[in-house]
Amino acid sequence: MRPSFGAKLGKDGVSFRLWAPGARRVDLVLDKRHAMQRREDGWYVADIAGLTAGARYKFRIDDELDVPDPASAFQPEDVFGPSEVIDHDSFEWRAKDWRGRPWQETVLLESHVGTFTQQGSYRTMIDKLDHLVATGITALELMPLADFAGKRGWGYDGVLWYAPDSAYGRPEDLKTLIDEAHLRGLMVFLDVVYNHFGPEGNYLGRYAPSFFTDAHTPWGSAIDYRVPQVRAFAVENALCWLSDYRFDGLRLDAANHIIAFPGEQSVLHDLSVAAGQLAQATGRHIHLVLENGDNRASLLDPTEEPPNGKYRGQWNDDYHHVWHVMLTRESSGYYGDYQRSPRGDLARALASGFVYQGEVSAFWGNKPRGEPSRLLPPDTFVNFLQNHDQIGNRPFGDRLESIASPRAIEAALAVTLLAPMVPMLFMGEEWGSKKPFPFFCDFHGDLANAVRNGRRQEYAWAYEKYGDEVPDPLDPATPQSAVLDWESRTPEEHARLSLVRELLRIRRDEIMPRLAGATFGEAKAEESDLLTAHWHMGDGATLRLVANLSGRDIASPQITGTPIWGGEPGDRLPPWSVVWLLGR
Repeated sequence: MRPSFGAKLGKDGVSFRLWAPGARRVDLVLDKRHAMQRREDGWYVADIAGLTAGARYKFRIDDELDVPDPASAFQPEDVFGPSEVIDHDSFEWRAKDWRGRPWQETVLLESHVGTFTQQGSYRTMIDKLDHLVATGITALELMPLADFAGKRGWGYDGVLWYAPDSAYGRPEDLKTLIDEAHLRGLMVFLDVVYNHFGPEGNYLGRYAPSFFTDAHTPWGSAIDYRVPQVRAFAVENALCWLSDYRFDGLRLDAANHIIAFPGEQSVLHDLSVAAGQLAQATGRHIHLVLENGDNRASLLDPTEEPPNGKYRGQWNDDYHHVWHVMLTRESSGYYGDYQRSPRGDLARALASGFVYQGEVSAFWGNKPRGEPSRLLPPDTFVNFLQNHDQIGNRPFGDRLESIASPRAIEAALAVTLLAPMVPMLFMGEEWGSKKPFPFFCDFHGDLANAVRNGRRQEYAWAYEKYGDEVPDPLDPATPQSAVLDWESRTPEEHARLSLVRELLRIRRDEIMPRLAGATFGEAKAEESDLLTAHWHMGDGATLRLVANLSGRDIASPQITGTPIWGGEPGDRLPPWSVVWLLGR
């Protein structure tokens, strides 16, 4: 399928297209102005002979405003500068035979390019790939790269969806990172945002106002996917990342804020079908994952190969929230929904996926939340103890290591990394890093002040108690404080890394080969703080869990099977002890 949007390089020159139904006139600005021809449905086109890759251009709207290409392939001077023509076909891939890995082999590590290394670039991430392989990680997930305003940010305010942010390097640098990962057997996933555009550097409302509806998300105007060109813009963007850059999977941010209208086929369906067609045409494994606060089990099916409307899995916030409550006893915000019986909620998550499967949630407006999920395979659910949101959306961006007992965290890791759900770690979690990951951005003027004021309102208690000690999201020192401490690991952190590596080795040898065809069993939380659970694995084995999730000794139950972690359970289970067994 030939993409509708962007500058397309051909053998005779470059073809430019811009969908600008709200513009009376559009000119292509190169070394001089070229009037673009208006076609039907608001398209403007211009073909420039002799032009090559590297050419920089803008569009001039109604003789009033110069704007970048909304489908720019690269912005060497950030979102306000000119767009650059990129020849995607010229990159020499080395991992030519790479076709990906099955979903059952996925162990994710979420990362932020800018703080992953001191240099904060695509290229310098390559030096750490061998560490990931040695740890047992099989998939590197990058936080959003779509070009955002400024040099520092999380990436969720991207405005040019097709352009990997120049703060981290050029497109060929990103491709080299992905290629080097593939040469090592690592998949690479990308976080994408299709529910809103960022607040700075987005000009679509000026020349294509029908991109947006009157509805609003928490971050800006909702996108109107009833409009065919708007829908194509998102679907083609996903295909760009999957084909031009060869990402193995995408994680769609906050899918519950992608507005759907009654009777309309969701853009989520179209995107999945298009990705599945690409997978079928290329023989690749392509994995699509949702973040979706609505817990819609009906959108999910990890066995659909290739994707054909459904999604492999979903980030399971319920699982995180339950563990966080158990480990920290925090109760504010959404943690308030998990206070009644945290261990019971954990058992429910282990036995059927979501905690909220239609029950009323106070945090979500005292409305029913979720759909029944027990009939889905366990590996539908991406389980984690930390991610960028759960760390960064705190006043200090403090990690679990700074607020919970190491022994309890290690028990939680032993459950999370060996359960038949797909596990995910946040960068540095594999060695128990205490480096914070606070929110940061690089806005200016009124927008910067609005961000500061918003944070002060949201975390008023922290500013009242700690004042200027709370990190300023606009201060360049704030992202610098989050740069991973690769070279200064303590003996305790080396021990944690050894633990995680051993757990992931057992996962590779004992769990992954049995995941295809696995189904949920039962789980139970006793008043004594004993947790038991079992699953039916694809090869006919039964995977069993016995855990003491408390700070005191408790009686051990009678249980059969061959231990694969935690040793043979005796009469008593020590505090925060976890035992895994395989039986028939």
